[in-house]
Amino acid sequence: MQKPVLSFKELEASQLMLAGGKALNLGRLSRIDGIQVPEGFCVTTAVYRQTVAKSKVYQSLVGQLKTLSAGDREQIAAISRQIRQIILETALPVEVTRAVVAQLSSLGEELAYAVRSSATAEDLPHASFAGQQDSYLNIIGSHNILEHISKCWASLFTDRAVIYRIENGFDHAQVYLSVIVQKMIKPEVSGIMFTADPVSGSRKAVSVEAGFGLGEALVSGLVSPDSYRIRDGVITNKQIASKQLAMYSCQEGGIQTHRLEPHQQTVPALSDPQIIELALLGRQIEAYFGCPQDIEWCLEDGVFYIVQSRPITTLFPIPEAADQANRVYLSVGHQQMMTDAMKPLGLAFYLMTTPAPMRTAGGRLFVDVTPHLASPDTGAAVINALGKSDPLIKNALMSIVERGDFIQVSSENHKLPNSLKSNENTDPGLFNARIEYDPDIVPGLIQRNQSSVEELKHNISTKSGTTLFDFILEDMQELKKLLFDPQSSAVIMTGMDASSWINERMNEWLGEKNATDTLSQSVADNITSEMGLALLDVADVIRPYPEVIAYLQQAIAEDFLDELTSLAGGREASDAIRSYLEKYGMRCSGEIDLTRTRWSEQPHTLVPVILNHIKHFSRGASRQKFEQGRQEAVNKEQELLNRLKQLPDGGQKAAETKRVIRLLRGFSGYREYPKYGMISRYFIYKQALLREAEQLVVKGLIQEKEDIFYLTFDELREAVSASRLDYEMIGTRKEEYRLYDKLTPPRVLTSEGEMINGSYKRANLPEDAIIGLPVSSGVIEGRARVIFNMEYADLEEGDILVTPFTDPSWTPLFVSVKGLVTEVGGLMTHGAVIAREYGLPAIVGVEQATRRIKDGQMIRINGTEGIIEIL
Repeated sequence: MQKPVLSFKELEASQLMLAGGKALNLGRLSRIDGIQVPEGFCVTTAVYRQTVAKSKVYQSLVGQLKTLSAGDREQIAAISRQIRQIILETALPVEVTRAVVAQLSSLGEELAYAVRSSATAEDLPHASFAGQQDSYLNIIGSHNILEHISKCWASLFTDRAVIYRIENGFDHAQVYLSVIVQKMIKPEVSGIMFTADPVSGSRKAVSVEAGFGLGEALVSGLVSPDSYRIRDGVITNKQIASKQLAMYSCQEGGIQTHRLEPHQQTVPALSDPQIIELALLGRQIEAYFGCPQDIEWCLEDGVFYIVQSRPITTLFPIPEAADQANRVYLSVGHQQMMTDAMKPLGLAFYLMTTPAPMRTAGGRLFVDVTPHLASPDTGAAVINALGKSDPLIKNALMSIVERGDFIQVSSENHKLPNSLKSNENTDPGLFNARIEYDPDIVPGLIQRNQSSVEELKHNISTKSGTTLFDFILEDMQELKKLLFDPQSSAVIMTGMDASSWINERMNEWLGEKNATDTLSQSVADNITSEMGLALLDVADVIRPYPEVIAYLQQAIAEDFLDELTSLAGGREASDAIRSYLEKYGMRCSGEIDLTRTRWSEQPHTLVPVILNHIKHFSRGASRQKFEQGRQEAVNKEQELLNRLKQLPDGGQKAAETKRVIRLLRGFSGYREYPKYGMISRYFIYKQALLREAEQLVVKGLIQEKEDIFYLTFDELREAVSASRLDYEMIGTRKEEYRLYDKLTPPRVLTSEGEMINGSYKRANLPEDAIIGLPVSSGVIEGRARVIFNMEYADLEEGDILVTPFTDPSWTPLFVSVKGLVTEVGGLMTHGAVIAREYGLPAIVGVEQATRRIKDGQMIRINGTEGIIEIL
């Protein structure tokens, strides 16, 4: 066996699998000049594997865990309990015992030590595993230390650790545990430091939380800490909490909780010079590791000791830029209603499609709007135009501009994009259309697009190899011509202008708000609304055939359409669904990402919707719904015109309004079509590229066709051309995608990493709103479950957990809830950390939450603003 015990200074960067992430980072920290790390050593993973992992019973039980999902809590608990028992009953090899005792003798056998777990899948850039394995503090005596080494090994199979690995895609059999034995610091003050703000994402801000005694009270959420914020060496915010409790080491071993005297509770844990010194140490550590760090520290006799540092895994990445200038990026996903992470091939195609100055970060697309915000000519216009579609984006951009210290006003003139230009006429009684109404314009545009798509289908079928890639690049020029055709754009903008004009004028002249909501019903040529109605027609075809309906209720196989034909009415049902897929099968959720699974590729996705239509609608519902909407629009138009005619100059106002309504109803439906045309082409490209992927599988370059989704267009072309590919890169990209998929993108992102989602003024708070500290963003509604002991928790998926505080043992419950409220806590309490990693909206520090919120109440929590409403 390799050397079973290694001191921190013996650890090398390549020894992750031997020492685990936490021990490896301590080894690296101990080499930084000026950073104090308590001395210690680690018992390597080789010892764990020799002692435990070779057991056949252990291997069998771990194999059983692999078959379970995160929701199988009872089975996970039973199997994990057996594994822990096996580990605790297995004796350490004699040579390991001797090596540990020798290390303790050299460091001081009479001293107290912290015994901590260090897993190979821990403190990694993409998963922190915060609090998943156990730590034991103030352990005295070699016998006790050896016993706690086994306890650390066993903690690799606590319920929470097993569920976390399942959630993050780690193989239980490939995660090993090293154990750290480190001199115990007996601090006056301890705490957490983030070298980037984990809530706002700002890389310029250092956040420090501090409390008296050991840091365990703070991390476990037992006490609310002091909170400090430092930027560029200056303390910009300081909040002193009432620290009622503190944990201290006992002389005989172990730790004990003490209640602080009233006069101690509000004393600042750190002085200002100490806060600045600590922040500088944080920046030094961050620079060494090359990324923002989450650091645990202790203060003993005026000296700061670092006892842990790991990457912050929940920060949203910053788009790469060619310089260090301040930049503001706008989320494309929020505009496209697709905020999920995109795979590299999907990103590549979208970037090839758009002329906008886009950047990628976290698997999402962002537009650099800095030049427009900085220009006196375009800043206000851009903000106001974007605010019409999303007020939160407007508020986010306004907050940046109003600071006055981030965006520097430029003298350079920037042209406003046509899509954001106002088309208002100085005469409120006139509407200056970008294109005059002609009933043949929209059908002509649609026909041109359809003909182009049919031609693409025909021509691409004969292309392969590098010729295919050249052909796609050439065809994308045709796609751009269609997307950005001046006539097409004029139709869309005229429809949008018409909507704005009508709403503004009807409000001004008649006091009628949002008139176009009714006037826009059942407009012509709206491909998206037609798609919804067409599925009602499919339901009409299937409705008379009970045998088909019964079959569809059980249909889960991909080839269910082929099986349908043997049933009475099955041929008709199959033909109806296939016909629908022929026209709309290229669509799916998140469709701007070319790699997403389309309805044609997974047609059973539509089955529940079809069955729901059969259950809740009658025959002919599609025509009835369209006609009902059309008639309501006609009636609304007539009502408005009649009322306008009663006004001064009413005849002119009515005539002008009638003209604009015709533009609205004639042109506004077309707005959906260009995207439909783009998605149609994307699907054709995808099918052709997947045929190439089949050849790459045959050649052994990739394992499955879908691996190509993790390559850019140019990388895929090179793989096809050279028959060569670094498959490890695909594995890395898959891991990155899993990380990105858990992140929530902001509406607005700065080059400092600050995530700005905008907010409504807190002066307009809902009545009886309950306020707390927002620690994990998002807004959700659900049933409140007020729980004081997790053993008695009766949770259903979608519940919101309300409790005094959480510690790591509560983690299994997080799988079943969709939000968290606690009475005490800070940025680094367990609930906050795991909530951010799981993407659960969370609010902490809510005074008397378990009294003010009753068990079973429906509540809404806004984890971005820190607002709770009783519904």
